[in-house]
Amino acid sequence: MTAPAAKSVQVFGRKKTATACAYCKEGVGLIKVNGQPFELLQPEILKYKAYEPVLVLGEDKFAMLDIRIRVKGGGMTAQIYAIRAAIAKSIVAYYAKYVDESSKNELKARLSAYDRSLLVSDPRRCEPKKYGGRSARARFQKSYR
Repeated sequence: MTAPAAKSVQVFGRKKTATACAYCKEGVGLIKVNGQPFELLQPEILKYKAYEPVLVLGEDKFAMLDIRIRVKGGGMTAQIYAIRAAIAKSIVAYYAKYVDESSKNELKARLSAYDRSLLVSDPRRCEPKKYGGRSARARFQKSYR
């Protein structure tokens, strides 16, 4: 006899080279980042940026969910933006799979109205350096003598 599978979804949030993988399952309202409680997230100022999806949707929507996030790559700010995208995408995916379509659409509309980058990743990437210059666009100065 196998135990019934837990209701869970796994989604990714990305920003530049930072990738956050969020594993969302039914629980008691825990949010952990790399095994540490969300409250210990650094830097302090950007913690609220990562907490935005919870503030926009209300803590009652997250009360019956546990979200565990693994984040790698990028800098501090990119990681925070990846975390916030992963949290927003995970709750939408969970509601789409296990709750109902109308509540999923309501969550999606509220998140999109607040900030579209919560659900849609930013396609901008760093441009590679080319020869004949010191960076992607700048060229070495031309000299005639």
